Amino acid sequence: MIKQQFLILFILVSLMSFSQQSTKDSLVIKDIYGFRFGIDISNPVRTLFDDNRTSIELVADYRINKKLYAAAEIGFLSKKTQEDYLNFTTNGQYIKLGANYNLYENWLDMENEIYIGLRYGYSNFKQSLHNYTVFSDSQLPAYTDENEIIFNGLSAHWGELVFGMKVEVFNNIFLGASASFKKIVSTKEPENFKNLFIPGFDRVYLNNGGFGFNYTISYRLPLYKKRMVSKKNEEDN
Repeated sequence: MIKQQFLILFILVSLMSFSQQSTKDSLVIKDIYGFRFGIDISNPVRTLFDDNRTSIELVADYRINKKLYAAAEIGFLSKKTQEDYLNFTTNGQYIKLGANYNLYENWLDMENEIYIGLRYGYSNFKQSLHNYTVFSDSQLPAYTDENEIIFNGLSAHWGELVFGMKVEVFNNIFLGASASFKKIVSTKEPENFKNLFIPGFDRVYLNNGGFGFNYTISYRLPLYKKRMVSKKNEEDN
């Protein structure tokens, strides 16, 4: 899994390097402003190969200035989790809002990004506990309760620190990849059952932290352009 993440990142970095080298000098450069919307392609792939998971995530951003982008993700997830002594299904939807700051200095009219971002995440969901095994301190054998229990009206709030990149592979078409580190701020849990999996957050670890990856393809709808002065023009002057 980790090797796959690094392979995808390597491919994107290579595409970014190639696109920069192929750029021709220009004296009049204009930055493009507009909405960019797309889909996290990892979710349909995981749904296709994992019978216990159905998920989709839509992504969007809007360029505020040369470096800053408002960003959002919205999605739905249904995930059946089978552990040694626990079997449950999580169903719900989520939204994440925040911003990205582009750390990458493009050449001329290129539109690539290496960014750092922050997100606020919120999810509303339910947990269906199908069965669980109870152990006692006595010599009695373990007991498995098969009576399904459904917990409705659950929710979670969290923050995310995001590192990612986007590469313009064709005109207004972008491929992206990102890694996120997450921390739950507050959560509504059922009595005697911890939210071990949350839509949009994914697996919850012991410290209420988590992490995730996403891979996106998106289209930019250009609305207007702002003229900028290229470095070549500045040097000539």
